[in-house]
Amino acid sequence: MATLLQPEKVVYLVRGEKKIRVPLSQLYFCRYCSELRSLECVSHEVDSHFCPSCLENMPSAEAKLKKNRCANCFDCPCCMHTLSTRATNIPAPLPDDPTKTTMKKAYYLACGFCRWTSRDVGMADKSVASGGWQEPENPHTQRINKLLEYYQQLAQREKLERDRKKMARRRPFMPQAFSEKYGLGTRLQRQRSGAPISALYGLSLKEGEDQKEIIIEPAQALDEVEPLPEDYYTRPVNLPEVTTLRQRLLQPDFQPAGASQLHPRHKHLLMKRSLRCRESQVLLTLTNPVENITHVSLYTCEEGDPDDINSTAKVLVPSKELVLAGKDAAAEYDELAEPQGFQDDPDVVAFRKSNKIGFFIKVIPQIEEGDVTVAFKLRHDFRNLAAPIRPTEEGEATSEAIWLTHHVELSLGPLAT
Repeated sequence: MATLLQPEKVVYLVRGEKKIRVPLSQLYFCRYCSELRSLECVSHEVDSHFCPSCLENMPSAEAKLKKNRCANCFDCPCCMHTLSTRATNIPAPLPDDPTKTTMKKAYYLACGFCRWTSRDVGMADKSVASGGWQEPENPHTQRINKLLEYYQQLAQREKLERDRKKMARRRPFMPQAFSEKYGLGTRLQRQRSGAPISALYGLSLKEGEDQKEIIIEPAQALDEVEPLPEDYYTRPVNLPEVTTLRQRLLQPDFQPAGASQLHPRHKHLLMKRSLRCRESQVLLTLTNPVENITHVSLYTCEEGDPDDINSTAKVLVPSKELVLAGKDAAAEYDELAEPQGFQDDPDVVAFRKSNKIGFFIKVIPQIEEGDVTVAFKLRHDFRNLAAPIRPTEEGEATSEAIWLTHHVELSLGPLAT
């Protein structure tokens, strides 16, 4: 039992981006690279959001509209445990005869841990079991919405400015008379279907109309502050009536000072995540342009290689030699042509067609953002076609194979986040 409560007694060393020693319960095993990975060695992908209480599943877009909160489940404002709905009977007057009463069902929220109820803060009981609970209004809602609109407009302007500068760099110099004469200006605009004119020429945010400018007024400093009550330092403090710092920070929009001002909060949604190893798999294609069978081998660059100056990722290349069939003009366009009898490893070779072969390499980015570039050495045999290729009487070819080595760099594009 002591081992279960003290997992730090046994730790494992993970050699990822940096060396980390953590318990086995906090590690993950990658079945592709057969290595232990920590949370810092894997990429996190959000699959969906769900409520831990009612298990309602919703996509990310819907969760964003609901501010990552569940509409039906609540947390206790005192101890943050899940609130449950309790039913009780209360007397209610009859509609026909107000002098007589009858028992009626009523529902309220209660915490089974600290015994807090919604009646403690004066919340009215509900006649139905779910939905429609009274919620306090934030006095700063209008100010917050105005700030959101201002920063959304500011972000849109910055995006349009970046697009305008990008198009200005890509658009070649062209005299106005020449472009109007041959109608090239309209053709350039059509190359980006759906792009607004404002993105190309830096016009207003909306086509044909001016968007209302949102102006944010800074908060004004107060010259005088309300004085504290006379008995502020002398009156006794009743701790059950005063909220703790944690209770106030859990409700940042209100920050209640007294326990009578605590209201239940909608339960936060949790994320269902996929943890993937950052070792990505890339499919490459090799084509043999000659009629002879070509043997290709790939090697990683050694440490301190003077040619390896642009790579931003590690690469794992196939350890086996790749054999490419010779070019056959007749079979190049034959879809039904069967591949020759090559013994290919399915973990390395993805497909083989005529003189083409597709194979996998594994890439491990070493950067947090930017373009990913890998470098490796490619070694293949070459036979001089100008020399005679007919075999001699002894059965030996007159042209000898020459082995060539090239330094290859691949730009795989920006790193996906």
